[in-house]
Amino acid sequence: MAAFLFILPDSLGLLIFVGIPMALALSLGFFSVDGFGGYKFVWFANYNRMLHDPLFLKSLWVTVVYVLVLVPGLYVTGLGLALLVSQKIPFIAVWRSLFFMPYVVSLVVVGLTWKVMLIDKVGFVNSVLELLHLPSRSWLGDPNLALGAILLVTIWFLMGYYMIIFLSGLQEIPREYYEVARIDGAGPWAMFMKITLPLLRPTSFFVLLVSTVSAVAGGQAFDLIYVMTKGGPANSTSLAVFYIYEQAFQFNNYGYAAAMASFLVIILLLITIALFALTRGGRFHLG
Repeated sequence: MAAFLFILPDSLGLLIFVGIPMALALSLGFFSVDGFGGYKFVWFANYNRMLHDPLFLKSLWVTVVYVLVLVPGLYVTGLGLALLVSQKIPFIAVWRSLFFMPYVVSLVVVGLTWKVMLIDKVGFVNSVLELLHLPSRSWLGDPNLALGAILLVTIWFLMGYYMIIFLSGLQEIPREYYEVARIDGAGPWAMFMKITLPLLRPTSFFVLLVSTVSAVAGGQAFDLIYVMTKGGPANSTSLAVFYIYEQAFQFNNYGYAAAMASFLVIILLLITIALFALTRGGRFHLG
């Protein structure tokens, strides 16, 4: 009884602020809502429309590409920076702060700053390319480059956060393991593969899970896309979550947006279950 009373406040909070809104959103997907108070029950019409909507299907493909690039990119850069700042080098605290600093900056500021830096002709990036006698690019105006630019900015923004997570995992590994391996003649690569990676399994699982769910759900990408490209050019940066936002708040298709959001939540649940199953909750073998 005492345990029930302790968890009751949190349980009520989850029910009121998470459970009930999710149930309402799920039910809204079965209605046609015109934005002016008109509701019409349409059964599965919204879901049928979703499966035949080329723009939504394209946004799903853009999301798949985004996730497949972002998650490995964050894992590699986060772990790489953590390994770097875990060394005994001068001004180590300063380096850690510099790498983490982008994460504390407002996403709107980050998006506006990079938008100015990537602007055609006069942007900082193109100016540097011209100084190096390299051709300039329309980084945010070319459908073949815009998503890559968004991905690079997102990785730059988030890598310091994941660096801190990996750094905490590295600090939990006893130094004695490395000393014994060094005495046995193991090199840096062998120690990394046989000691560091295997003992980082729980941390790796957490990073993979959080980064994947955040990438599918839009996470920080929504703000950057809204500020930098508005989903363009030619919907090349329109993630599923951004397309759902457009349908709901620009075109007042609330029922249709709710149906797509429910579909996206189901995908997130399936991805989470798959990650737990494939990695056994972080007990998978990496080394």
